[in-house]
Amino acid sequence: MNKFSSMFGQILHIFSKTEFYATVKELKAEKGAKGFTCWEQFVAMLFCQLGQARSLREICGGLASCMGKLKHLGIKGAPCRSTLSYANEHRPWQVYEKMFYHLLGKCQAIAPGKRKFRFRNKLFSLDASLIELCASLFDWARYKKAKGAVKLHLLLDHEGYLPVFVNVTEGHVHEVTIAQQLSFPPGAIVVIDRGYLDYRMYSRWTDQGVYFVTRQKGNALFRVVGDRPLPRGRHILADQLIEFTEYYSKKKCSHTLRRIEMWDEEKNETIVFITNHFAFGATTVAAIYKDRWQIEIFFKIIKQNLKIKTFVGTSYNALMIQIWTALIAILILKYLTFRSTFSWSVSNLVAMLRYNLFTYRDLWEWINSPFEVPPIVPEGEQLALGF
Repeated sequence: MNKFSSMFGQILHIFSKTEFYATVKELKAEKGAKGFTCWEQFVAMLFCQLGQARSLREICGGLASCMGKLKHLGIKGAPCRSTLSYANEHRPWQVYEKMFYHLLGKCQAIAPGKRKFRFRNKLFSLDASLIELCASLFDWARYKKAKGAVKLHLLLDHEGYLPVFVNVTEGHVHEVTIAQQLSFPPGAIVVIDRGYLDYRMYSRWTDQGVYFVTRQKGNALFRVVGDRPLPRGRHILADQLIEFTEYYSKKKCSHTLRRIEMWDEEKNETIVFITNHFAFGATTVAAIYKDRWQIEIFFKIIKQNLKIKTFVGTSYNALMIQIWTALIAILILKYLTFRSTFSWSVSNLVAMLRYNLFTYRDLWEWINSPFEVPPIVPEGEQLALGF
């Protein structure tokens, strides 16, 4: 007999039940509950993500088919569809938000540092991604006449590429509205695209000692107040000090900024960066902006490998629970890769976990050697067969 529970059960041991039930008590999430606990709901929704279940029927049926293996998950049995649907619609989604940040702390404790850069500044990427919804089913999420949508705003820490801030809004909420509410430690570097154009915000960040790197708006009016030396053989066409000349732009941001032109051989075009950091070399600034692609990869990974494009409930609360569960699942995958010596890709890890969720094997050995045959540990001495 194996000495450990299923791999799904071992994944659930990453979470502290003490913290979970403290959160449930704080939010009064089980008020009026009759038998079906918040932990059972959490297990079912996490199974939706890791088991790639596409509906309530698949969640409940998938757990019911493994009835003999649910004991180590801390649940009595598989829920009914109506029970799980009611819980998703009425129990506060903030429980999942708080569990996400609890797990984030554990991931940050073992996350590798920035490997591409030598500087010690905190490096963040800020971006948003639209999640399209069916307007007839999600009538509360009207985005356009025939479309519905919510927007996922995310701040990615480049130490381990972990999402350290998440906000889900209606689809029409602009990215800048969320960016204006954020605060960063002095010395931090924030990488943003042209969608976050706000000269007043650039000025405030500069006053606070926060650095930014972004792309220049094509019709920006400015004057060159100084030129900096160019590195040789690095495709840097210009490195200038500029000031805005347009009345409102200058009124909002009177600071001197740095403008860098770089020739991109892959795209065969000139890319222009704007930053308030004057100490780094031009090639380092370009490399910082290039690493912003990691947040695009993050959105691609979560949409392609987890259940965040199709939903098992149509209410706002059910949608929020599923999105936050997907974010918890991506942190679980990050946590496993941080502790693994095997070269996992996220898509491969998701697939292999789905096949082995209820396999009885040591999870921490499996993530290092996933293709070895697990040893069979007998309960007592094996009896010899006599012929």
